[in-house]
Amino acid sequence: MTDLECSRAGCRSAATHRIVWRNPRIHAADREKIWLACDEHLVFLSDYLRARDFPVSVRAGVTG
Repeated sequence: MTDLECSRAGCRSAATHRIVWRNPRIHAADREKIWLACDEHLVFLSDYLRARDFPVSVRAGVTG
């Protein structure tokens, strides 16, 4: 199996966290989107989503 990579543009580091989010203006409450993040980009990616008032949760690990 291939290692999963960070969702940050240009980053090829292994993902260590899942950032689970949705855009409430277009997604139903049960719809979740997932970005993967390495340790270096976790704060950047989650802050980017929070700045847009999207519900965001961070979960350790990239499976399940």
